[in-house]
Amino acid sequence: MLRLRADSFRRSVHSLRRIHHRPIQTPSAATRSLAPRPRPFCSVPTPPSSTTDSELRKYIGYTILLIGCGAATYYSFPFPENAKHKKAQLFRYAPLPPDLHTVSNWSGTHEVQTHTFLQPESLAELESIVKDCNEKKKKIRPVGSGLSPNGIGLTRAGMVNLALMDGVLDVDKKTRRVRVQAGIRVQQLVDGIKEHGLTLQNFASIREQQIGGIVQVGAHGTGATLPPIDEQVISMKLVTPAKGTIEVSKEKDPELFYLVRCGLGGLGVVAEVTLQCVERQELFEHTYVSNMKDLKRNHKKVVTNNPEENDVDINELSFTELRDKLLSLDPFNKEHVMKINQAEAEYWTKSVGYRVGWSDEILGFDCGGQQWVSEICFPVGTLKKPNMRDLEYIEQLMQLIERENIPAPAPIEQRWTAGSKSLMSPAYSSSEDDIFSWVGIIMYLPTTDARQRKEITEEFFHYRKLTQATLWDKYSAYEHWAKIEVPKDKDELAALQARLRKKYPVDAYNKARRELDPNRILSNNMLEKLFPVTETAL
Repeated sequence: MLRLRADSFRRSVHSLRRIHHRPIQTPSAATRSLAPRPRPFCSVPTPPSSTTDSELRKYIGYTILLIGCGAATYYSFPFPENAKHKKAQLFRYAPLPPDLHTVSNWSGTHEVQTHTFLQPESLAELESIVKDCNEKKKKIRPVGSGLSPNGIGLTRAGMVNLALMDGVLDVDKKTRRVRVQAGIRVQQLVDGIKEHGLTLQNFASIREQQIGGIVQVGAHGTGATLPPIDEQVISMKLVTPAKGTIEVSKEKDPELFYLVRCGLGGLGVVAEVTLQCVERQELFEHTYVSNMKDLKRNHKKVVTNNPEENDVDINELSFTELRDKLLSLDPFNKEHVMKINQAEAEYWTKSVGYRVGWSDEILGFDCGGQQWVSEICFPVGTLKKPNMRDLEYIEQLMQLIERENIPAPAPIEQRWTAGSKSLMSPAYSSSEDDIFSWVGIIMYLPTTDARQRKEITEEFFHYRKLTQATLWDKYSAYEHWAKIEVPKDKDELAALQARLRKKYPVDAYNKARRELDPNRILSNNMLEKLFPVTETAL
């Protein structure tokens, strides 16, 4: 099933979890020393041969027991020369440090443990943190609400989160510009400026992302005349390790501004953002079910979005929760998945109709539970002359699913946006008229069973790999930064690095990293893999 809707970010602000581990009880010393002690040898006269044999067997037994005790002692205590067994022993018995936190993204697909998870409450405190970490060359990766499926903001070396810097700082009703702290969530922002008659031009299908994070990864909404969210940014206040706090805008430094606006958190910690808003308005929503023939005939209408685990009562479940429950019964059975997809199609058929509501009400959408997502973006012509490659891509994707017998759950998500002038945006374009299509494939993780989640993960990456090999190069498609996964295979990684160089100004990005963050304290393994800095470039 193909669902045409708003952006696919689908998370909760509570997704960024900090879990304190309870110490594991250490076995007592008595437990480890229960072996009987051997008796001392005595000097009594030698007994007859039968007695001698008996004594000999007894002493041989004592010898074996002593050797066994020695071996047990060796493997029970972490001697320096026995590092391998030391590691195993510590893992089994040593309590975890009380300040060690497990930080996971919303879908539970990526997690790290870290001793450093800082949440400053002011710009001055953030500046102090970044300065101190830079002097000590200590990692302090910016992380938002933890909604990115690929965990792009995570690193075990240390993170900084701006959830406590979430205020609306200034509202200019005349220019419709709003200045906010970067830790504010989209829902908070929309609610905070509602009384001024303003709202965001566009945003994702859910509203729990922090503004700093949603901008830095190049997130998007939907509508062929509406650009990705970073295009709403007028200026940014950036706390950098090397140059302190700087303010970037197209007037002051357009080259840096268009690079840092979608900077993946690698050029500085976004502290404040000034956004170009629009008047709060009502939207007219039309929900309908169509087929490929009608979609081709009404193509321009389709791409437009313009303003004018326990026992559960299934009657209490939302549609997406019910879908998860059904998928968990047999997620790899294509026939079973097809039946669920058909049920979803029927659900949308029965949902056909119209409604009018405020934009912050209409654009919201229940995206379902935990999931693996791969989303790509590719050009599809101009507003005046669309090339129809968006629908062609979907046709070929559906043929691939059928041909390879993939148990692909609904929906295949497709959206359209205008271009972005941000150099690192997947929808980058210098033309005002270009349009882009975004297509997302999904596999849900409807279970907490580790084995089944692993099997679903393997099936998803097989699905994704087939899609990449068949379609991406043909359509000049590039993955959303929050959903790109770094391959473990060296050849695949090298191919990905070369591919990114064809699309993005990698050298300019790395140059800016060297100037603003020479010690790369804002980086993590993902950024280092995607944008390696060679010695000759230093």
